[in-house]
Amino acid sequence: MERRIQKAEQQNARELPVVDQPMGIPTDYGEHATLMLDLLALAYQTDLTRVSTFMLAREVSSRAYPEIGVSDSHHPLSHHANEAAKLERLHTINEYHFRQFARFIEKLAKLPEADGTMLDHSLFLYGAGISDSNQHSYVDLPLAIVGGKSVGIKGGRYVRYPAGTPLANLHVTLLDKLGLHVEKFGDSTGPLDNIAEAVLSSI
Repeated sequence: MERRIQKAEQQNARELPVVDQPMGIPTDYGEHATLMLDLLALAYQTDLTRVSTFMLAREVSSRAYPEIGVSDSHHPLSHHANEAAKLERLHTINEYHFRQFARFIEKLAKLPEADGTMLDHSLFLYGAGISDSNQHSYVDLPLAIVGGKSVGIKGGRYVRYPAGTPLANLHVTLLDKLGLHVEKFGDSTGPLDNIAEAVLSSI
């Protein structure tokens, strides 16, 4: 309770940045994603929150992306039957989504905070719950860990863990890095090694 009161007092004294108020929901996907991620960055900047989840596309999405040359609906395209042309278009969508996230990360990297940037003092896990959407497989999930310099996460590496390693092991490890020590989470079997020097993991 005391911590919450202290936090409220800090926020009352904080000068909030002036931002333009949007008019309704943008019809353009990129503009909408940018707006939502800018709001998220603003929430971090004003210290209104430091914990969030964000989905760049909803499950079973029927959205097409003509602005990047993909006229197929996203979900049917994800059942690609290993056809090269469909896989290429699906890759284009995945890359487009990741570029939205990358722009958000670049924004945080330019915002000063304490002895570094807001990105240095944040930790993000980017990825999906499915690795092969055609088979609904969740084996070998491609995941990116971004930021976290202040909590001992070093970037620029790719780490592949043994087959059968539970994704929950990554969650336990990241929670520990953030100061929340838990013995078990879901089907975890223990923390991961080398995470302090890993930016990308495949589980």
